[in-house]
Amino acid sequence: MASSSANLWVLLGLGLAGVLLMTRKLKKVIKEDFGAFVQRLQLLPPPQPAPPKAPHPLTNLSFAVSDVFDIEGCVTGFGNPDWTRSHDAASRTSAVVTAVVEGGATCTGKTVVDEMAYSINGENKHYGTPTNPAAPSRIPGGSSSGAAVAVAANFVDFSLGLDTVGGVRVPAAFCGVLGFRPSHGAVSHMGIISVSSSLDTVGWFAKDPSILRRVGHVLLQLPYAVQRSPRQIIFADDCFQQLRIPVDRVYQVVLKSTEKLFGRQVLKHENLWNYFDSKVPSLKAFHSQKTNGETRNSLITSLVKAMNHLQRFEILVDVDILILDLAILLRIPTLDGRVLFLPRRSEEFGMQVLCAFFGQFGRPRNGIVFRDGPHEFKHNHEEWLNSVKPVLDPSISSQLYDVLEVADTEIEKCQLARTEIRSALNSLLKDDGILVIPTVADPPPKLGGKESLSEEYQNRNLGLLSIASMSGCCQVTVPLGFHDKNPVSVSFMARHGGDRFLLDTVQSMYASLQEQADIAAKSKSSSNAVDRETYAEIAKEKGNQAFKDKQWQKAVSFYTEAIKISGNNATYYSNRAAAYLEMGSFLQAEADCTKAIDLDKKEKGNVKAYLRRGTAREMLGYYKDAIDDFKYALVLEPTNKRAALSADRLKKLFQ
Repeated sequence: MASSSANLWVLLGLGLAGVLLMTRKLKKVIKEDFGAFVQRLQLLPPPQPAPPKAPHPLTNLSFAVSDVFDIEGCVTGFGNPDWTRSHDAASRTSAVVTAVVEGGATCTGKTVVDEMAYSINGENKHYGTPTNPAAPSRIPGGSSSGAAVAVAANFVDFSLGLDTVGGVRVPAAFCGVLGFRPSHGAVSHMGIISVSSSLDTVGWFAKDPSILRRVGHVLLQLPYAVQRSPRQIIFADDCFQQLRIPVDRVYQVVLKSTEKLFGRQVLKHENLWNYFDSKVPSLKAFHSQKTNGETRNSLITSLVKAMNHLQRFEILVDVDILILDLAILLRIPTLDGRVLFLPRRSEEFGMQVLCAFFGQFGRPRNGIVFRDGPHEFKHNHEEWLNSVKPVLDPSISSQLYDVLEVADTEIEKCQLARTEIRSALNSLLKDDGILVIPTVADPPPKLGGKESLSEEYQNRNLGLLSIASMSGCCQVTVPLGFHDKNPVSVSFMARHGGDRFLLDTVQSMYASLQEQADIAAKSKSSSNAVDRETYAEIAKEKGNQAFKDKQWQKAVSFYTEAIKISGNNATYYSNRAAAYLEMGSFLQAEADCTKAIDLDKKEKGNVKAYLRRGTAREMLGYYKDAIDDFKYALVLEPTNKRAALSADRLKKLFQ
């Protein structure tokens, strides 16, 4: 009996100890602001201008910056304490931080980044991994992990981060907030620790699309212009096949929102990797060997390889970035009167400036300037790595130290691929197109797990992320609620230089997207059934696109594919009948219309089927049956002119 009492007291003691430990951990998280910040500070905006002048555009907003942005008097830590100890405080504040402070916002601190800003996972063994407010047991994504967490946890209204190969887009997706990567070269890099100037962009996070847009207008220095709606929204169907969650939670949400806001006529479908295969021939130089004949897998691997070469072995400096930073530093406006993204018509001006101030650079080639020396990351940081010998996370050090020599010709191939991809996407999207792709293929992996370190995980996700990183096109991550308690997102892309258009599109679509995401999350349908419906709808939309392009046989093939997946949908049969009519296959058209009429119990939905069957029967010589079909179509829709004209014409001829 005494022994039982003793055991009971031991168990109670252990239980209380566990509760205390958990309480301490919880208090620690709350005290440390979810681990998002490495330093708290305050940069106040200037006084408001006197009326009648408008107030500053970012008035009453707070923000934080990733610890790669210089702030005068503070050491920029770069995610590593050895870096902090071995570097002096910044002598001036980063140009973009200055811009948003002068725009009326208050800076409240610097946030955690992945070590050397060299990962997309968001884990930092030195400063701790920031807690993901949207999914506390999952990683927050990196490299700008703390900046995303600060916004997701409502500590600030927006934050600034660095996106090289996904440093803003991934944490935005994993933490369930908006994340914007602008066009490469659109925002100054002055006062920022660079990872790769050919890939680096200054991005920003927000929860509110209007704030995301306001920050964009300040950083991009956009003048007033009338907002435009997209004329084509292109779904990269093959990219959605890589998703590791039900496709409907993303694809159908965007599809239905687009139809509701802009109509079906703007919808278009593209096999993006096949498109790249034909438009980006330079990627073939990176094919190690054919991947069982799978073009998509081979191209994804090649694109990731080219991007990694640029990130690790880069010897190139982008003219736009240098001109922009120089113009800001010297207060020299570009030819259009703005210290901003260098327009192509100003390249001659830019080159004159460069030649005058940077005589050590060589001749420009393909919109870039070459210089002698090792790749950029090593050029900037190799001496520090060798002299300080910092303690680095093994997953980071393996990438920084285990570096193979790459010939200049390989780097030139990478830059050629970058140029071709940008040209291909600009041609596809034009000035009024939006490309829809998944931000990442996977839900956020578990903390401390090995999944995020696996080659398969990295290739899946870097393949999607490399599209914007390599092309330099602008991209925005848009949250779409949750699936299995994990955040879900989608990405929109616009052509290089289409930043305003992309920000406007997000602003106009955001409310509808959230509404459709809520509907999808509450749906009681089984995931398998919904997936089949989704794939059938994809096939149908491809058929619709082929029909618009007058590719009748191709349209029939896609409608047939939709019917095989979901054979009880009257629309699929009716649409295929329309394609058969164009091909002169009247028996098949009649049969499909009859099937559609049998399936569709809502009489209003049968009008097109009756009209098409009437046309098929007329061509087959079944005039009485054709007249009956046109008459019945008129009963269902008395104002239908086509039915009335067809019925009258046949009655005059044969009755």
